Amino acid sequence: MKLIAGLGNPGAQYEWTRHNVGFEVLEDLAARHAATWSKKPDAEVARWGQDAVLVKPQTFMNLSGSAVQRWAHFYKVGFEDVLVVVDDVNLEAGRLRIRRGGSAGGHNGLKSIIAALGTDQFPRLRVGVGGGTKRELSSHVLGKFSADEEAVIEAAIEKAVEAVEVFVAEGSSAAMNRYNRKDDKTAEDN
Repeated sequence: MKLIAGLGNPGAQYEWTRHNVGFEVLEDLAARHAATWSKKPDAEVARWGQDAVLVKPQTFMNLSGSAVQRWAHFYKVGFEDVLVVVDDVNLEAGRLRIRRGGSAGGHNGLKSIIAALGTDQFPRLRVGVGGGTKRELSSHVLGKFSADEEAVIEAAIEKAVEAVEVFVAEGSSAAMNRYNRKDDKTAEDN
């Protein structure tokens, strides 16, 4: 069993924002695999057959860890089988990066999950949303995609869905080998 947690913020005002790209990936996965969402107090949860459970924390980004911890414990999923799908301002828009573990990289949702799980050794799929300046970072990640960015992000979401499918079927190494760029010197990260 794998647990796929897509990070975002609940509420209509956050739909199709950079910070909610994790929710977008999970929505597409659920539709593709006929998984039906159930509303729980801290998350929306959908079973993807016997292979995986999809979790969208409804606790806001900075508090995502409690929901991820609760559902990983409920489904008895080990840390190595929890994949967190998250936006990344440090990657150019549309680029994917899968890692088996590591720091939060300044992402408050990942910080919350690391604190709740007591480890940073869980896989994560970062979807590049491009960066704003440090001064305007909050408005950048909470902002909607521009018309120019939409096609790039839609393609990235499709690739991210495929990467999650590979992770579930074949594991993190196979997903990393297929979806991290070979010319990226930091792509092969343990």
